[in-house]
Amino acid sequence: MTRLDPESEAGLADYLATAGPPGGTLRERREQWDRAAREDNQRRGNDLLVSSHDMLAPGTADVRVPLRVYRPRRGVALSPAILLIHGGGMVMGSLETEDRAAREICSVLDVVVVSVGYRLAPEHPYPAALNDCADAYAFLRTRAADLKIDPDRLAVVGGSAGGGLALALALRLRDLNRPLPRLVLAAYPMLDDRRDTQSMCRLEPMGIWDQEDNEEAWTAYLGGVIADQYAAPARAESLAELPPVFLDVGDHDLFRDEAMLFASRLTQAGVPTEFHLYPGAFHASEEVAPNAALSQRIMAARYAALERAFRAGR
Repeated sequence: MTRLDPESEAGLADYLATAGPPGGTLRERREQWDRAAREDNQRRGNDLLVSSHDMLAPGTADVRVPLRVYRPRRGVALSPAILLIHGGGMVMGSLETEDRAAREICSVLDVVVVSVGYRLAPEHPYPAALNDCADAYAFLRTRAADLKIDPDRLAVVGGSAGGGLALALALRLRDLNRPLPRLVLAAYPMLDDRRDTQSMCRLEPMGIWDQEDNEEAWTAYLGGVIADQYAAPARAESLAELPPVFLDVGDHDLFRDEAMLFASRLTQAGVPTEFHLYPGAFHASEEVAPNAALSQRIMAARYAALERAFRAGR
């Protein structure tokens, strides 16, 4: 196996030295991540030409789903839009932890970004998170005119758990015969509760989403039920008729093999699929070491895929 990308590895060392490995209870880890995100946002400042506001979307069983809408200050009258689903194993993460990424996507692509603050496990096990994401997607389509977005140029984007939820949402929309997004972009997605691939079992812990974290997350999310394809998309019997999918993963990521297998199955099912395997990258390395040349290549490929999808929708 290739070694870690040196720039990304240096970024990881700095990250772990500054933040320290996550510890304590799940609540304490959530608070630590939110606090770190807020401090990072304050340190960098709002240097991007992006405005934002929070709102609530009607959800399943009278739930109100928190959304944060980001709009380019130089935005067009009818913009493409991205539904952004945060990571964190379905047990952590929030609108705050995704704030910087949402602002950057909005600024770079000049599109509306809507981040969804879905409910977290174990307090709200499956299918709460997926229901919230589905309700947010439906809200974007039904309120497209009010939001000044083009419902025919809508993409769903997520990383890690967010990538798994994005693909689960696509499966549900397909099976319900609902309008599909223009593209699903799933970065190093969390897809398989069985946790039996070679990369899952043999890669050394790095302090960034290791085997113990993954086991805890799946246990909390499933809440004792047996996973179906909407909980764990790797279990889907058929991937046919899904919308175009973009997948990427690093070769030092626990999710490497499940992402590779899923990309292969998508292609075999006739789904337009773009897949990138990055030597030297680890889980979320582009977030941990954003200035590394490898990270910049990762982000450039994602942005290019989204731009192509939005152009094709015109």
